[in-house]
Amino acid sequence: MQEVLEEHITLQGRLAASLRKSPLLGWLIGLTVAVLLEHLVGYELATAVGLPKIPVLFGFVIMLKTPLLIPSALFYVLSIYLIPACLVARLISAPSNWMAERLYRFPISVPVIVHLALLYLILHLWADISAYRGLTLRLTLIAVMMTLSLNLINGYMGEFSCSHPGFMALGAYGASVFSVFFFASDKLFGEALLPEALGAFCFPIGLIFGGLVASLGALAIAIPSFRTRGDYLAIISLAFLFIVKSAIENLEFVGGPRGMSGQPNYATLPVVFAVAVICIWIINNFVRSTIGKALNAVRDDEIAAEAMTVNTRQTKILAFMFGAFWAGVAGGLFAHVLRYVNPGTFGIQKLAEVLAMVYFGGLNSVYGSILGGVSLSLLSEALRPLELFKWIIIPLLLILVMIFRPTGLIAFKEFDVKALIRPKGHPEKEV
Repeated sequence: MQEVLEEHITLQGRLAASLRKSPLLGWLIGLTVAVLLEHLVGYELATAVGLPKIPVLFGFVIMLKTPLLIPSALFYVLSIYLIPACLVARLISAPSNWMAERLYRFPISVPVIVHLALLYLILHLWADISAYRGLTLRLTLIAVMMTLSLNLINGYMGEFSCSHPGFMALGAYGASVFSVFFFASDKLFGEALLPEALGAFCFPIGLIFGGLVASLGALAIAIPSFRTRGDYLAIISLAFLFIVKSAIENLEFVGGPRGMSGQPNYATLPVVFAVAVICIWIINNFVRSTIGKALNAVRDDEIAAEAMTVNTRQTKILAFMFGAFWAGVAGGLFAHVLRYVNPGTFGIQKLAEVLAMVYFGGLNSVYGSILGGVSLSLLSEALRPLELFKWIIIPLLLILVMIFRPTGLIAFKEFDVKALIRPKGHPEKEV
């Protein structure tokens, strides 16, 4: 029995070692084959194994709604996703390493664009199966942006802010007013001032406008909060959240408590994907810059940072406004994805969701923010059939993470693009 167990462990080790030989490019090609396979035979396979339709979220929703279909859903996921992706990645490990080696010789922008193009192709093909997948994917990308922007404050700066749903609301309403006022005929603002055909091209301006409105809101918090040290930011930012929510509920020209609708359909998957990539790139450069290092110094010891000539108050205000800007951009995308925005959306529950993503993924880490935003967004959707019980499962999961990994799953880890796209066995890997 012991010999069989040892042989099984050895086989698992060999399999894992063989899969590790494939670079990221090989895995992206393997996932591309998997989603293409789903397009070709997904419906037929789902029907053959007794599923009512193609699983929208890797079978989790079907398994929770109808436990008798758990074997069928698992078989579908293994046959369509896991086995084909692993098999292709393993078989093409040598050619994909050769291609990655050739791409690595070009300027860094070339291999990055190739990898991003493959990633977008995978997401587009996966989301093309159903509208629900497309909506979930766009909301997940927005959640990643929100998590990253809050991690700037709660992780890199070491403060505790509760105002991010308020910044998101300011950005959502700011971008919505811009789009509807200029490019959409609406009962609130009347006829559009500019041709509707220009709206899609001017949409980035609307997102920037929403981000700037959120930054101004952040400045109103930062000026009094950062005059002192301690937990004042948490108290003031929580008050700011309620002030923003109440103010919007009493502004009739944006719909008041009824909410605001009529936003044009500008936040398509390519647009949301592009903005999310730009957000990750800019925030990653920000935290690796001199200002990012100054933020870490302020977090570790503010008095020592001041002694080393760091203007701590200015650094904190700048980072706070920068994080609020991206929360506002995420809010603008959120409003145009749903094409409806309501002040009740940006309350305590939204705050709890974003805080959970930050602390689950990991503090002071771009990797952790991406992991936290993606995992908890998809988990929340997958557990939707459980209704109220999902708000028992997710907090329990967070409690376990806080006990065993207090700083999150991937904390204090830099996002190194070169390490991601580097071919396996490259000599720089050992540096």
